[in-house]
Amino acid sequence: MLHRQLIISLALCLLMFEGEAWATDWPMFRGPGGSSVAKGEQPPLEWSVADGKNIAWQIELPGRGVSGPIVVAGKVILTASSGPTRNRLHVLAFDARSGKRLWHRQFWATGRTLCHETSAVAAPTPASDGTRIFAYFSSNDIIALDLDGNLLWMRGLAMDFPGAGNDIGLASSPVIAGDVVVVQCEAQGNAFVAAMDVRDGATRWDAKRSEISNWASPIAFTQSRLGKQIEAVLLQSAQSLSAHRADTGKMLWELPIECDTMPSSVIDRYLFVPAAGLNVFDISKQSDLLAGPVWKESKLKSGSPSPVVIGENVYVLNSAGVLICGSLDSKKIIWRKRLGVSFWATPVAVGKYLYCINSQGQSYVVQIDKKGKIVSQCDFEEDILASPAVADGGLFVRSHQHLWKIAN
Repeated sequence: MLHRQLIISLALCLLMFEGEAWATDWPMFRGPGGSSVAKGEQPPLEWSVADGKNIAWQIELPGRGVSGPIVVAGKVILTASSGPTRNRLHVLAFDARSGKRLWHRQFWATGRTLCHETSAVAAPTPASDGTRIFAYFSSNDIIALDLDGNLLWMRGLAMDFPGAGNDIGLASSPVIAGDVVVVQCEAQGNAFVAAMDVRDGATRWDAKRSEISNWASPIAFTQSRLGKQIEAVLLQSAQSLSAHRADTGKMLWELPIECDTMPSSVIDRYLFVPAAGLNVFDISKQSDLLAGPVWKESKLKSGSPSPVVIGENVYVLNSAGVLICGSLDSKKIIWRKRLGVSFWATPVAVGKYLYCINSQGQSYVVQIDKKGKIVSQCDFEEDILASPAVADGGLFVRSHQHLWKIAN
């Protein structure tokens, strides 16, 4: 009897452990809800790549990429691109605990693969609904795989939208809203937004977009209408900000505001929009019109990284490498901290700490309740442009050459 009770107890512990692993997924660009906030995680506050301190594992990658890693069901999913013309597309999966490569799938690009030398065709961060992976590339190829790497469907969207893209490259990441995956391609030629059925890739709706280069990513959220909660997607561009039904693409509201084209907006009770600084809107009202901002602050201007919202405070990294904290409560700037050089990667927040990594691979752990006190610094000694992920007790960071897991 005691033996049986012990077996049951162990089984329950394993189930709890397995459930916890699933609960700490980082399924898309900027993590759960696109917030860049990790809850219930405790990555190290300091580490050293040079001597291996708190480096759980390090893996060489087969090609270049500025797409961030995602973590789903204990698997780290990553994309890369390789070849003389960057037309070889890679999707890889690694075991989050051991770093062992689980599978590696390769495809030929069907669209244009021109991009800036600092970037890569593997620029958009993949997204997952927990059972499928959607890998989108600057070539306008989108590939759907299951968690074991089996191909479900693939679309070469350049065939539907010839000439779409630009010579710098695209970087907008896909988002899953309801039962569609939405991609936004805005550049000088044949700009579009398209929503595809997650099951078979069939186009549910698409629309022409402004032909001005834009690297911001769409956002999935829920909009209240007539007492119902509607799955919606937010589209940010250089000419406007708009919300659309995820199932039909019908516009719910539009605001003629010139948004920034690199950092993406954030929804955390309020809507935080990078546009000549920061504009904060209340989107809880059930109206076809979006009222003016409840707060507008030109000094909270983001560089490439997106804003991070924690409670009543918002944090932005500007183009000069200065981290700025503003308060929605007081409508004031609280503090500034110069971190130096430029940042591409959006910081991630864990508890009272922000993990910031600049484009030269220098990382800063900043204590946000101590007016930006720098707790530690580390040099990856490689350029890092991808936003990190936080899951499984660790911080996952990628460069063009390597993928690291930083964990105690």
